[in-house]
Amino acid sequence: MAIWCAHLAIDRWRLAQSDRDAADAQAFALIAETAHGPRIAALNDAGLEAGTHEGQLLADARALAPHLQVAPSDPAGDLAFLEALALWAQRWGPWSAIDAPDGVIVDATGVAHLFGGEAALLADAQALLARRGLAVRVALAPTAGAAWALAHHGASAAIATAGPGLHDRLAGLPVAALRLDPAVQLLLGRLGLKRIGDLMGIDRPALARRFRNRRSPAANPLLRLDQLLGQVPEPMLPVIGVAAPLVQRRLVEPIRHRELLDRVVADLAQDMARLLEAEGKGARRLELGLWKVDGELLVRHLEMAEATRDPAHVVRLFAHRLDGLDAGFGIELVRLRAAWTEPLGLAQVDLDDAAERHGTSLAACIDRLSVRLGLDAVRRPVPHGSHLPERAQRWRPPLEARAGEQPGLALHARPLKLLDRPEPIAVLYEAPDGLPRRFRWRERVYEILRAEGPERIAPEWWRERSTTRLRDYYRIEDAQGARYWIYRAGLPGDGRGGAPAWFLHGLFA
Repeated sequence: MAIWCAHLAIDRWRLAQSDRDAADAQAFALIAETAHGPRIAALNDAGLEAGTHEGQLLADARALAPHLQVAPSDPAGDLAFLEALALWAQRWGPWSAIDAPDGVIVDATGVAHLFGGEAALLADAQALLARRGLAVRVALAPTAGAAWALAHHGASAAIATAGPGLHDRLAGLPVAALRLDPAVQLLLGRLGLKRIGDLMGIDRPALARRFRNRRSPAANPLLRLDQLLGQVPEPMLPVIGVAAPLVQRRLVEPIRHRELLDRVVADLAQDMARLLEAEGKGARRLELGLWKVDGELLVRHLEMAEATRDPAHVVRLFAHRLDGLDAGFGIELVRLRAAWTEPLGLAQVDLDDAAERHGTSLAACIDRLSVRLGLDAVRRPVPHGSHLPERAQRWRPPLEARAGEQPGLALHARPLKLLDRPEPIAVLYEAPDGLPRRFRWRERVYEILRAEGPERIAPEWWRERSTTRLRDYYRIEDAQGARYWIYRAGLPGDGRGGAPAWFLHGLFA
């Protein structure tokens, strides 16, 4: 299902106005800065009736409509609105994708019966989108290209089904329905190919020779035609919603005093730090929401120069944002949300703090350790491009900087002690579901009380002569509380060796 927001930018502006009737009555335009001066990027109906048009220089538009009201266009805001709309549109299908700059594609395969049929599905989409104040055209077709073509150039709320009728339905549409570049559309027009049906009836090899060097889909009409008819798959990037980390405190009694509010904010900062640390992230933007007893919502925003999860730093910054806060009859709910996060690895800062207090820097500490233990004894691990645990890291000097280095988040689930070489173990008993229950290692038998897994790691296919078999890793715990990391190498009958073998690879703290 294709959803085309024909006037996305103007609809966004209109929704932001308090008096929408008055906004519709006045001529209004959104402008964009260009090399030759400001040009009109979008117009409302009153602006069109005044004689102006999109793409016109603002100076020329002012000559036709002196009372034309203008505001800067916001392409980034339009894209953010479109992303939110794509997530909201997943009520009609399992996934959706952005069709920039003003559309959304929804995979509605096999869901029409949930709404009472395809016609009812389109009617529901049109009604809900109109309720949101958006002027849209909606179409349903077997392929994304066909749905796009019908939404932009077909009848309103068009439905096309697979089969010969689809070809007849699309043949009368202009070549612009193929989503081609303007230069390609101009070239096809000069060749007399103005309809999709003209392309379907022309000699394909002759057209392929003219466009054989056009690799971009928008520059190759044959590729677009195949995508339109479903003969060639069209990859699309779905929009996936990411939940922002959020912590809150619902207070037993409303609070009015600043000291109590500061204490609640400090508790929330601690909770947020633990939540971000578990995800290996840091916050760049935080939003503090305070719900008052009378229903009023107060929001304080905070944006940092770099990702952080230091509670004390967050509390200090929010202290300035809360000055002059009017709690009214009291605040009953406080919520802290990380609206923007970035990967942030674990870093040791205690030694740097000690350097300021005691004059001992991290570099000096490493120098002393190197003198006592040797140069090769003090190193640090860095991630390496391999998913096998024994090859997933390399050792580097402790203070050597590497451009673009980011700690691997998957390393958080790895054991603290990784053996230099996996040691073979004998699994004496396996449960029917495949989990080990007892094993022998170094002439001692261990009873397994808990087991988690498997985590499957495949061999490295890019190695020409790899002898590594598929591995199933398990995190296990024995009766004494010790935790081990074991794996089974190979599967029965996988053709890469004999019977599967078991190994112990690491020890957890």
